[in-house]
Amino acid sequence: MSTVHTDIVTPNGKIFEGEAHMINVRATSGELGILPKHMPLVAPLEIDRVRLDLDDRTQYVAVHGGFIQIHPEHVTILSESAELKEDIDVPRAEKAKVEAEGKLDKLERGTLDYETAKKELKRAEARLKTAKSGIE
Repeated sequence: MSTVHTDIVTPNGKIFEGEAHMINVRATSGELGILPKHMPLVAPLEIDRVRLDLDDRTQYVAVHGGFIQIHPEHVTILSESAELKEDIDVPRAEKAKVEAEGKLDKLERGTLDYETAKKELKRAEARLKTAKSGIE
């Protein structure tokens, strides 16, 4: 079965590098499933979970937006922040979710503070979704 070389990179360095049989991401235009030899494409990403189907396992990564750049033989995900499933601190993510929900309840919709809190909530939810991946 063929693979595509995949890198997930943040400003702090490379989070993942390896060969994937399939990559699933949520772009702003919708869900993308990328197989080897996919047509070239660049797309902005949502704050969500990335699924990488590898030879011996499935790897999940929480990405906090960014872009995916697809070439037939290479895929690069550039994100401002990303975490492997096994690196996610679940209690910290749960606390961040509760705090963001509390902020949203007190803020006026459409304000900058509201949008910031909404983004914090999405990040916490993406981290929790990633941490629970593969066990649901």
